[in-house]
Amino acid sequence: MNVNTNLLSPLTIRSVTLRNRIAVSPMCQYSSVDGFANDWHLVHLGSRAAGGAALVFVEASAVTAQGRITPADMGLYQDEHIEFLARIAAFIERMGAVPAIQLAHAGRKASCAPPFHGGRRIRPDDGGWDVVAPSPTPFVEGDPAPIALDVAGIAEVQSAFAAAARRAVAAGFKIIEIHSAHGYLLHEFLSPITNRREDNYGGALENRIRMTLEVASAMRRVIPESMPLFTRISSTDWIEGGWDLEQSIELARCLKTRGVDLMDCSSGAIAPGIKIPFAPGYQVPFAAAIRERAQMMTGAVGMITEPSQANEIIESGKADLTLLAREMLREPYWAIKAEQSLGAAPRWPLQYGYVVQRPR
Repeated sequence: MNVNTNLLSPLTIRSVTLRNRIAVSPMCQYSSVDGFANDWHLVHLGSRAAGGAALVFVEASAVTAQGRITPADMGLYQDEHIEFLARIAAFIERMGAVPAIQLAHAGRKASCAPPFHGGRRIRPDDGGWDVVAPSPTPFVEGDPAPIALDVAGIAEVQSAFAAAARRAVAAGFKIIEIHSAHGYLLHEFLSPITNRREDNYGGALENRIRMTLEVASAMRRVIPESMPLFTRISSTDWIEGGWDLEQSIELARCLKTRGVDLMDCSSGAIAPGIKIPFAPGYQVPFAAAIRERAQMMTGAVGMITEPSQANEIIESGKADLTLLAREMLREPYWAIKAEQSLGAAPRWPLQYGYVVQRPR
């Protein structure tokens, strides 16, 4: 149990101090053109920062154009993307939150329509593009097979992650997260379900984790030593013979030696049609196990909706950070309501506070 530590306690990671343990998870908005952030992202993310969360993540941002999930994905694969993202990061910081960004490559799940347009695979002759993966197995049966990355292609992807990390620093982000979850490229290397390689990047666990470890090392080399680095993983595939918690614990131990500070513990999405036992806090045990056995800070995510629930996660030592997604869409001021619920003085934005706190 974390004595005297609760949801509203500060958390220091390297040189960054979060004012509480509440984070806005990366959530794709499918609202970009050519990878550029815009006013939608400024308002969406800025409102959550004004709502009291300590850490606000920009959505999964592709490190290459080929690595976008959809043509409407945000990217950080060219210097021109920096300018508007810098505006967003600066506003988040002015609201008292820490701006962060998740860097990603969609792998075999790239070149799809946004989910609100059906999510189908877009073929190259219909405005899409060829996709890459560890092995030539499509996500959905009947889709074109992805191109299996050769060693040169793997090196190019690693360089793209490092280049995007440099741009994230230039844009003013204070924390970077590597997306190695949810069936996207780095997770595809981890999982035996999707990695059928017979070289140094496939087969044994030490080979399947090599790509994520090398990406982490490449990024750590180009960002300041004082800057926290997170990694999001799917702690289990929920499939027999797939990636699982024991492998996640070993990955966490190895990532810790590569300069990763916190494991963001999600699960699933390596293949369609998986049965997942959804329930409040259903992924919290993964964060707790990794925290205890890998001796690494963790973030808990997944159906965390109530302040008392989030507070118990922190007080009991199951995780160091709680990350909320859907609940932050429903209630941008969730963190302020958590302050009220837990008996603290709510920190409303100055422009709101003088109205909401005075007698009616």
